[in-house]
Amino acid sequence: MKLIAAVDNNWGIGKNNKLLISIPDDMKFFRETTTGNVVVMGRKTLESFPNKRPLKDRINIVLTKDLSYKVEGATVCHSIEEVLEEIKQYDSDNVYIIGGGSIYNMFEPYCDTALITRIDYVYDADTHFPNLEDKGWVMEDESEEQTYFDVIYTFCKYTNASHAEANS
Repeated sequence: MKLIAAVDNNWGIGKNNKLLISIPDDMKFFRETTTGNVVVMGRKTLESFPNKRPLKDRINIVLTKDLSYKVEGATVCHSIEEVLEEIKQYDSDNVYIIGGGSIYNMFEPYCDTALITRIDYVYDADTHFPNLEDKGWVMEDESEEQTYFDVIYTFCKYTNASHAEANS
């Protein structure tokens, strides 16, 4: 399983259920990476999408505590165990955890790769991604610096060192 997110220098990812910034190349990377695959998200992340609809051309799995929650075009699960059972039918390399903050925190220990757009700025955020560097993850690859107006960012690939040791 993989985590995918855009984070600022403090691992901030959002405020008031919105992204901190929308960078076209990051959105394109997200779309191209997740299309045709499985995306796992929380209810609030789903409800932040246009028309509160699941992402097209992907298998959408939504985790919520609300037992009566239903959404057309998505599988709704009510526990992390239920999600883990649901995704067993897919290749784990094709499963992407897409947020929000509590979902990233819940699933981070189960993931082996994180595709992170690092934004060289500190925003006023109320939601944060787990600080992978504090959790023993290793940056395996980093793109050249990119810019979007005055915002500098890089595309980074992290690997979960504890998973690598367990698999060697």
